[in-house]
Amino acid sequence: MTVLVTGGAGYIGSHMVHALVDAGERVVVLDNLATGFDWAVARGAVLVIGDCGDQPQVSALIAEYEIDAIVHFAASIVVPDSVRDPLGYYRNNTVNSRALIEAAVRRSVRHFIFSSTAAVYGNPARIPAHEDDPTVPTSPYGSSKLMTEIMLRDAGAAHGLRYMMLRYFNVAGADPLGRTGQSTRGATHLIKVAVETALGLRPRLSVFGTDYPTPDGTCIRDYIHVSDLIAAHRNALAHLRAGGPSATLNCGYGRGFSVLEVIESVKRVSGVDFKVEFTGRRAGDPAQLVAACDRVRAMLNWEPRFDDLATIVSHALDWERRLQRVPVVSA
Repeated sequence: MTVLVTGGAGYIGSHMVHALVDAGERVVVLDNLATGFDWAVARGAVLVIGDCGDQPQVSALIAEYEIDAIVHFAASIVVPDSVRDPLGYYRNNTVNSRALIEAAVRRSVRHFIFSSTAAVYGNPARIPAHEDDPTVPTSPYGSSKLMTEIMLRDAGAAHGLRYMMLRYFNVAGADPLGRTGQSTRGATHLIKVAVETALGLRPRLSVFGTDYPTPDGTCIRDYIHVSDLIAAHRNALAHLRAGGPSATLNCGYGRGFSVLEVIESVKRVSGVDFKVEFTGRRAGDPAQLVAACDRVRAMLNWEPRFDDLATIVSHALDWERRLQRVPVVSA
């Protein structure tokens, strides 16, 4: 049995590849290296340069390596960019995912894990957001992911493809062993931007919007450590292989922090009082996103190990310092 990981040279995907290789799995990574790095792929995994929307290539990989499971991370992920370029996001996130799902069905792949997002909820009807709550995305990014969820669910019903759709809340931190982390130039993730600012790599940090209906006026998010997220993926794969049912699950901790609270945490952990500027809202940003996560804990027997904002920030800061010692060359 072999696991195909699309986007396995990127931030979250590379953590998954390390975890699978650590567990003795055979792993093939398919990545176009648009935002990923070949050096981030764990030794022992096969790296194939290509696109998950290339059906002939995907079909050939499934046959050659006897792929029994696909973990699909490859996607464009920046909400404001999706507002500016919706068709590009629908092509990369939705059209390519459709091609990948079809290749999996035609080649009788048994298990499919999809990297979805809390953005499918839009401005949630309640906090925390539950998996059965209405999905009303406020950005093309969220819509592109929701469309893939719908296709995967329908393909599962029609063809017996068993799946797990994991809706990520805000992923942050880095591998505690220092092997991989968020390395993309110009990344927009708050904790990544904040630690870069603390290290002097950015002149200031911008806060987008201070008039949201939250206690301090800034957006609230549920931050999950990337290693805990990957543990949920490993458990999801074991669940499917054991004959467990398909499901859609939130991945978060069930507790939110505002933008200002995150900034204060980064200042405290780093010991640097960096410059912060306040500006208007960004298009597509919901006021609050916090996960109801009872279902993932119960179904996947998932117990997070790094449920602490200071720990998440510390690991992100350690990784950023490592990047400065070892220059990253874009693949």
